Amino acid sequence: MRRGRDYLYTSLVRVADFHYDLPPELIAQMPAPQRDQSRLLVLQRPNGRVTHRRFPDLLDSLRAGDLVVLNDSRVIPARLRGVKVPSGGEIEVLLAEECGLNDWWVMLRPGKRVRAGTKLVFNDSQGQSTPVTAAVTDKDTEGLCRLRFDGTPNIGDALDALGEVPLPPYITRRPTTEAPDDRARYQTVYAQAPGSVAAPTAGLHFTEPLLAGLRQRGVAVCSVTLHVGLGTFAPVKATQVENHVMHEEHFELTQTTAELVNAAKSTGRRVIAVGTTTARVLEHVAAAHDGCLVEGCGRTRLFVYPPYSFRIVDVLLTNFHLPESTLLMLVSAFAAPGELHGRELVLSAYAEAIRERYHFFSYGDAMLIL
Repeated sequence: MRRGRDYLYTSLVRVADFHYDLPPELIAQMPAPQRDQSRLLVLQRPNGRVTHRRFPDLLDSLRAGDLVVLNDSRVIPARLRGVKVPSGGEIEVLLAEECGLNDWWVMLRPGKRVRAGTKLVFNDSQGQSTPVTAAVTDKDTEGLCRLRFDGTPNIGDALDALGEVPLPPYITRRPTTEAPDDRARYQTVYAQAPGSVAAPTAGLHFTEPLLAGLRQRGVAVCSVTLHVGLGTFAPVKATQVENHVMHEEHFELTQTTAELVNAAKSTGRRVIAVGTTTARVLEHVAAAHDGCLVEGCGRTRLFVYPPYSFRIVDVLLTNFHLPESTLLMLVSAFAAPGELHGRELVLSAYAEAIRERYHFFSYGDAMLIL
């Protein structure tokens, strides 16, 4: 076994070890009627005990002096629709990563036959043509296209009029289904910095009154920013976990959050990460600075899987994740830090969640690992 800066390598971990079977009807297609009325499965790491609660019961598991860290990234309306010129063929664009002003890597569908120079014209939310256009300037080996936008000073500012909420591919709705307001519900109530193309879903359950309840109990709350990219949905194609190449994501950590976390760790108080994205930021920065957090921004490709020893996070709040995903691997590592049996603990808890008919994935229920 050897350890690199961003990875922990071992020949003992196979991707297939993180597989589980999920009945399709348990994939949440809609959010809970009220944000904080989702269910909450609580997993006790020392003994593997599982209890079933409701999300507001989270308050019962926290105590004065705890520090809750949120990811305040805001989901952008990253799905655009339009036509190719001159063929008129319909296209769908999903923004993936901003390279510069009006310069983006995107997922283009259909995109296999698209070549550099192809021109696109975009529609507004009513399906009407707009002055906003783009030209394909490049294409990478993974099938992403690079677009140069025109007809608007900044495509980012035009997304509210042009874009749609980039719901994950496993959320499908019939045309006759009355859909929720995804612009509000596929967004945390504390979202600030725009940049994500997928929601940091563990935070979707919080309401302003619940956050106020935390503070009233003496629980401090702070935030980091990690812009969730399309890579969060990318399947792990390798057979051995250590051969997977993790995607990069942009993060920011403020001096205030760094000082709050450092103070909590130095005085033995717990740090609660809301979501795997938050956990990755905290652990990435700690790994680069000998366990201490410092203000800064950058990109992380930290890949956490068993066995991994966490430096910062003491409690993890998360949703239920896809089989064989990097998110499930991180959760499994947290269930038994520095050991390999966390996978068994988590998959056993998932099996019970399935028996109890929990809802899974982005709009699904939550899990608290103590």
